[in-house]
Amino acid sequence: MGVEKLGDGGGEAEKPSGFNRYACACVVVASMISIIFGYDSGVMSGAMIFIQKDLKINDTQVSILAGILNICALVGSLIAGRTSDYIGRRYSIVLASVIFLLGSVLMGYGPFYAILMTGRCVAGIGVGFAIMIAPVYSTEISSATHRGFLSSLPELCIALGSLLGYVSNYFFAKLTLRLGWRMMLGVAAIPSLALALGSLKMPESPRWLVLQGRLAEAKRVLLLVCNSEQEAETRFRDIKIAAGIDENCKEDVVKLPRKTRGEGVWKELLLRPSPTVRWILLAAVGIHFFEHATGIEAVVLYSPRIFKKAGVTSNKGLLLATVGVGLARFVPVIIAAFLLDRVGRRRLLLVSTGGMIVALTGLGFCLTMVEHAKEELSWALVLSIVATYAYAAFFSVGMAPVTWVYSSEIFPLKLRAQGMGISVAVNRLMNSVVSTSFLSISKAITIGGSFFMFAGMSVLALAFFYFFLPETKGKSLEEIEMLFTRRKSKAIDKGVEIQPNSV
Repeated sequence: MGVEKLGDGGGEAEKPSGFNRYACACVVVASMISIIFGYDSGVMSGAMIFIQKDLKINDTQVSILAGILNICALVGSLIAGRTSDYIGRRYSIVLASVIFLLGSVLMGYGPFYAILMTGRCVAGIGVGFAIMIAPVYSTEISSATHRGFLSSLPELCIALGSLLGYVSNYFFAKLTLRLGWRMMLGVAAIPSLALALGSLKMPESPRWLVLQGRLAEAKRVLLLVCNSEQEAETRFRDIKIAAGIDENCKEDVVKLPRKTRGEGVWKELLLRPSPTVRWILLAAVGIHFFEHATGIEAVVLYSPRIFKKAGVTSNKGLLLATVGVGLARFVPVIIAAFLLDRVGRRRLLLVSTGGMIVALTGLGFCLTMVEHAKEELSWALVLSIVATYAYAAFFSVGMAPVTWVYSSEIFPLKLRAQGMGISVAVNRLMNSVVSTSFLSISKAITIGGSFFMFAGMSVLALAFFYFFLPETKGKSLEEIEMLFTRRKSKAIDKGVEIQPNSV
């Protein structure tokens, strides 16, 4: 493959820049909101055991409590796309932190089920904002050569948050029944407040600033997140072209038409999409659909029930086993962060999905054997736990980080925030469907059968990824659109110089 050139803006792809510590620091702060979300997901798996005992609620109410956060997150993510186009990426992170703070306080107070549900719904809206805006901000502030690593940090923080949630379960479980689960849920208010204050010190996304016509501010941010003035000039020129601004424009502030500021985006995405935008939307929605259709939420939320079904009976043993799930998710995400810019998104995703198929099939087989055995099968118990950890590890080394990195980088500039909002809405919908239906499905087709079903969904996911997702490694955000235009994609492979469309 020849060196690709995109008009005069191919410099970012031709000359890889060194790692920029300031950009990394900005992404780390933005990703802190993902730790809070991950903590909530992880802590709820253990907290539900004690909530059910304390508030004396049934399995249906438990399922609703588990799934309602994602329904509200769906709404939050759809609102967040337009909001972040209006107030900016940075203030959207602040807003997400404040909303999650309120939700955490309500859940920690939770004197009865209705208040607990209200807090869960408020937190869900904050989650919708958080998981949409953190990857978008990370993607827009990163260089092409390190975008995979930096854009995977929100997912790494989700995995870290989940692990902290599992550990929190173990330690707070030693408190009284009434206080323990409230501490598990309410303590998330502290980092939410810290993040809301810390986010105010972050710079705004330079791409959002350009879309507002604030060129001088965008240039100042790029000089901070790039390693040289030449790199900043190259990225600045590419962003101006993508925003429909003359690349030679030297004004500090320009007035742009309203359509570049988020107006009419839904029409371009859903009502009258071009073939390129249609393919991009299909790829983004598809990868988010399969992230949860392959069963991760069943393992995260209901791992205590899985281990109990396999033969672990004590609460202490169940909570310790779930800590293992957290570790199995956290360590592979660290590995994935360093592989995304070397191995590539597509290859990592295919390997991850293949491993998930094997692990889910093994888990389904072991749990089916346990269910039909007349005596305890120690080998099936051990293999069930191993298969659960293997599934979590394979999911986290590819599917988890690639979903967020890939979908946040493929949309054209003015469609990115709201396109990501639609993708996250699908993500939360599938999360909610799996969260609320897993207990019913496991009763209908057995818990082993449910994991065979997830293995089948993983086979479909593997086929979808193979045929519909081109590799984006090393491409600037302004070049990626060309990968989804078949004629131009062939030209790129042959090293032909092509001019970008205005996006």
